[in-house]
Amino acid sequence: MEALEEAELCFPQLNTSCRKTTHPHLETTVSYTVLSSTTLLTVVLNLLVIISISHFRQLHTTTNLLLLSLAVADFLVGLLQMPILFLDYRGCWNLGDITCVMHYFLGFLVISVSVGSMVLISVDRYIAICDPMFYSTKVTLKTVQLCVCLCWIFSAVHSTWILWDVFEQPGRYNSCYGECVVIINFAENVVDLVATFLGPIVVIILLYLRVFVVAVSQARAMRSHIAATTVQRSETVKAKRSEIKAARTLGIVVAVFILCSCPTYCLTIAVVNNLIGTSFVGFDIWLLYFNSCLNPVIYVSFYPWFRKAIKHITTLQILQPGSRDTSLL
Repeated sequence: MEALEEAELCFPQLNTSCRKTTHPHLETTVSYTVLSSTTLLTVVLNLLVIISISHFRQLHTTTNLLLLSLAVADFLVGLLQMPILFLDYRGCWNLGDITCVMHYFLGFLVISVSVGSMVLISVDRYIAICDPMFYSTKVTLKTVQLCVCLCWIFSAVHSTWILWDVFEQPGRYNSCYGECVVIINFAENVVDLVATFLGPIVVIILLYLRVFVVAVSQARAMRSHIAATTVQRSETVKAKRSEIKAARTLGIVVAVFILCSCPTYCLTIAVVNNLIGTSFVGFDIWLLYFNSCLNPVIYVSFYPWFRKAIKHITTLQILQPGSRDTSLL
């Protein structure tokens, strides 16, 4: 019996070691297969987005710069956060207390950056659709670059504040050796809920409702003038259709993010208020991270330029001279 108990410990040589979480063999195999494939897909697809937008000059637009910020956050999720789920599944943390704190810090950081990028994308589409005459003057590359930098800075400050007590004393909430636990108090949970979920979601929904109303009215106007044959009119109609299509695609990205993040915040509220136990938490984190894999899939489905960019990258055409000036639109 003692040998069996030792075999179940994360660190058999320590009496204070945590116990391993045991799962049926079939469940373990399926879980590891799903996690590994999702992780690989998330890293590869988001890396393709980063390379595409960074390499091709034609894609250096304000909207794509916001997509680049979102792709970097999603890439970090796939590269650093998703592999940690393998350790959580086993129930043993063997990377040390400092790494545990950094794991949680990065988790808060990338989620906060993702939310901030979604808000900026919504603002970008709002101005492009509702105030197109001043879009080029209000939304410049320098302005967007500044907003992206502020988004990352705010997210880093916010994540540091949330985890400040754990930064001062790593491992303070661990009940045994080999555990990675961080407890957020009620006030910090409320601030995080408002700052990274409720507040941004309300702003996003209001902006997209306005965008939807204006887009519908513009679509009706385009249909009423479809018989016009002048070049200037046709170019204007084409530009409006392009903006509306971009708003629709990015709206799908935002909607998917909301669907994937809702369970996490709802379960967090329930746990804080002792409505359910922490054993219910787990799948919600995977679903939140899985959203990082869905974003580039949406780009592939709705953006022809991304499919063309992938073709150029996978066939190594980007290594040819002048590939940065390739026309993708």
